[in-house]
Amino acid sequence: MKVTAKEITGALLSRLWTMYLERVSYAREYQRLVLKKGGQVVNDHIAFRTFNTHTGEQPEGIRAIKHIISSLEYFPVEKYDFKKKKLKAVHFEHPDPMFPKLFISQLEVDQLPEWAQLVIKRTVKDTPYLLSDESIGLLSMLKEKGELPRVAGEALVNDLAQYFRRPWNVPHKDDVLKINDVSQYAAWVLLHGNAVNHFTAFINLQNVKEWPDLASTCRGLAEAGIPMKEALEGEKGSKLRQSATLAVKEEVDVKGDDGLEKMSWTYAYYELAERGLIVENGEEKLFTGFLGEQAKHLFDMTRTRDN
Repeated sequence: MKVTAKEITGALLSRLWTMYLERVSYAREYQRLVLKKGGQVVNDHIAFRTFNTHTGEQPEGIRAIKHIISSLEYFPVEKYDFKKKKLKAVHFEHPDPMFPKLFISQLEVDQLPEWAQLVIKRTVKDTPYLLSDESIGLLSMLKEKGELPRVAGEALVNDLAQYFRRPWNVPHKDDVLKINDVSQYAAWVLLHGNAVNHFTAFINLQNVKEWPDLASTCRGLAEAGIPMKEALEGEKGSKLRQSATLAVKEEVDVKGDDGLEKMSWTYAYYELAERGLIVENGEEKLFTGFLGEQAKHLFDMTRTRDN
C-alpha cells in the first residue's frame, strides 16, 4: 500500500492542528461553538516564525520550514517585507485550495543591536537538526515519486511533527526579557522555536447561519467569553479582513540564576480571516494573498510586555 504526498501533507497538517488545539483553548472553544452550530472549521493559513541567522545544523530563516514543505507540494507565491519590524516573509500555497496557506516569516537578526544579535546567536548556534537521516531520505523520495509505502509515510509524519517545537536549548530568562524590549518577535522565537505561531479560521467556509461574516463571528466569540482583538483589520467589503483572539499564555521553561524556572509568556492566538472577491485575468475569484499593513498589526498579538 502506498500513500501520496497529498495524504502525507494532510496527515501532518492534522497533527499540527491537534498539537495547537492542545495549547490554545480559544481555538478549541471556537471549534466547539462552530460545530455545535452546524458549521465547519476550515483553516485559511498557518503561520511560522524563524531567525535568519546560523542555527546550528538546522537551515536558517524561512528555509527552516521551506525545505520540508517543498517536498509536500507547497510552492512559494508572494514575498513580503516588514522593514520597521526587521522581518521578511513568504506565503506558500498547495495545489489543493482546501489545504491552508502557509505564512513563514523570518527576523533579520543582523539588523538588531549588536548585543541582541550576540544573545540570539549564542542561544541558537548549537541547534541540532531534529529530523532523522531516514526522514531526510523519505522527503527526497516523496518529492521525486509523489508517494511512499504506507508504513514509511506514517513514520515520516511522526518525525516531521516533532520538528515543530523549540530545537535549541532553554534560553536564559534575562536574555528573553532584554530581547523582548527590542523585538517581541525575537523573544517569542527564542521560547517557542519552530512551533506553529497561529492557525487561522477561514470565515468564508465557516457556514454558521448566525455568524455569516467576520464581524458577527467576532461578536459571537466575545459574547461566548473568548477575549478578542478590539478592532478588525480591513474595511467591510475589502479583499481581506482579519481579527484574532488574544494570545494564550503558558508557563515556559527558562534558565535563571539557580537553574531552570518557570515564566509566564504568550504562546499563540487564533486568527480569523474573511476573504473578498477580486478580478484576475478576467475571472472573479477570492483573494488569496496577504496585506502587509494588516499582517504587521497581527504580529503584535503575541506581545507580552510593553515594547
